[in-house]
Amino acid sequence: MPTDPDTGYDPSLGRKFVFVTGGVMSGLGKGITAASTGRLLANAGFDVTAVKVDPYLNVDAGTMNPYEHGEVYVLKDGGEVDLDLGNYERFLGTDMTFDHNVTTGKTYQHVIERERAGDYLGKTVQIIPHVTDDIKRRIREAAEGSDVCLIEIGGTVGDIESMPFLEALRQFAHEEDDEDILFTHVTLVPYSKNGEQKTKPTQHSVKELRSIGLQPDILVGRSEDRLDPETKEKIALFCDVPTDAVFSNPDVKDIYHVPLMVEDEGLDEYVMERLGLADEALPKAERSTEWRELVTRDRDKEIDVALVGKYALEDAYMSIHEALKHAGIHTETEVNVLWVDADETTDRHEERLASADAVVVPGGFGSRGTDGKIEAIRYARENDVPFLGLCLGFQMAVVEHARNVLGLEGAHSAEIDPDTPHPVIDLLPDQYETEDMGGTMRLGAHKTDIEPGTLAARVYDADSCTERHRHRYEVNPEYIDRLEAGGLTFSGRADNRMEILERADHPFFLGTQAHPEFRSRPDRASPPFVALVEAALGSTDTTERNADVRL
Repeated sequence: MPTDPDTGYDPSLGRKFVFVTGGVMSGLGKGITAASTGRLLANAGFDVTAVKVDPYLNVDAGTMNPYEHGEVYVLKDGGEVDLDLGNYERFLGTDMTFDHNVTTGKTYQHVIERERAGDYLGKTVQIIPHVTDDIKRRIREAAEGSDVCLIEIGGTVGDIESMPFLEALRQFAHEEDDEDILFTHVTLVPYSKNGEQKTKPTQHSVKELRSIGLQPDILVGRSEDRLDPETKEKIALFCDVPTDAVFSNPDVKDIYHVPLMVEDEGLDEYVMERLGLADEALPKAERSTEWRELVTRDRDKEIDVALVGKYALEDAYMSIHEALKHAGIHTETEVNVLWVDADETTDRHEERLASADAVVVPGGFGSRGTDGKIEAIRYARENDVPFLGLCLGFQMAVVEHARNVLGLEGAHSAEIDPDTPHPVIDLLPDQYETEDMGGTMRLGAHKTDIEPGTLAARVYDADSCTERHRHRYEVNPEYIDRLEAGGLTFSGRADNRMEILERADHPFFLGTQAHPEFRSRPDRASPPFVALVEAALGSTDTTERNADVRL
């Protein structure tokens, strides 16, 4: 039977699909549960990939406020996606593409474009089969080349936005062989005031799922502690699943410990058994233990890093938090992140900068908080505090240098102050005619050439690096000679774009137009973050360190 061009169905491929849905409330940890299961399947020798389904009408996450949806994560191909894709990359150790993020907006846009082109040959275009067929096609195409594909459905069961996707899953179950598809449902198991684990939210959530034709094969209970045996029995009885298909996912101190918890619960073994993969898995004695060794590594040193931003929400800077954590794993250091509100830095938060061993100024858009970021950069420069500027942080380091070292009064970014007399940050010609906001910035992985003998060269231990980008404005070429006259060096360049800056008069002062945090992994810490942590620890030798973090 040939591949169906509309749905992508090809029975000869034999791929395995694990769908992960959630109930009761969002933010329960569906993605971490799925990613942890995937990590263990990868340890067992399988090629694992993942798809994140986001039911919103946005085509991508690029124009969404971090307060609503957390950080916008950027993939190597320039896709702007949900932060859960970042977790999948970090847990699975693989690079995703924009095809691994399916949104309502992307799906409907494609179906409407096909209708306008006459591809449906006069048919009435409907949710079923045209939208659901497109959803199935996208999932199957993203799964190509893998043994197992994990598909996380965003939101909660019962949301109107999710209905076309859940219907597509129902059809998926009808089309695939039973041993090739598995439904996992993650739900909340709260405590009552008397300390009893309550199963009613789970029961109602599963009832909602079954009402649309989906029967979960596995139930994962999110709770403060492990599920009591009685709780598992009750969930199994009322939700019509075997007791050994009910698993605990209790709170842990660090999300990187979730795979260890999942492994202890036996969820991965159950998944492999149900999918008919148990005989193909590596024997337990031969499975990789690198993840466990990494995340349980002792950290006998400790530093405080000030993160100076405008979003008082950890998810808005998730990849930076994780990159600092990875650098801590690599250097055996406990990295404590001190939140410093950029809006209040000059008035109320200088004492937090004074107690920090290093300062990070992250990316962002808009004028709010930029004055505070500039003051934080000035503080780090004048007090020899190790500094790392990312994207907007890199740009504000240029502005701070122009104002406070070169004396260019009123210097700023033209993005923030269009009337600045010294637009040291401005648009390059390729952005002059841009009208659409979505997907039009400099996005994705780009190569930077690094000047030999510089701090950047020592940090990367190479004459070039490739990092992911997400910005529109650049260092103004008309000011480069003046900017480099006062102690600032642009040590990384990509043609006429200034990519990395540093200061020769400072122990550790590094800025990058890129977002190196997006490529950081627990087993492959980002060189700029490792260098920052080691600078905060007082180390100056970067050569040995970079032997095993080189990108």
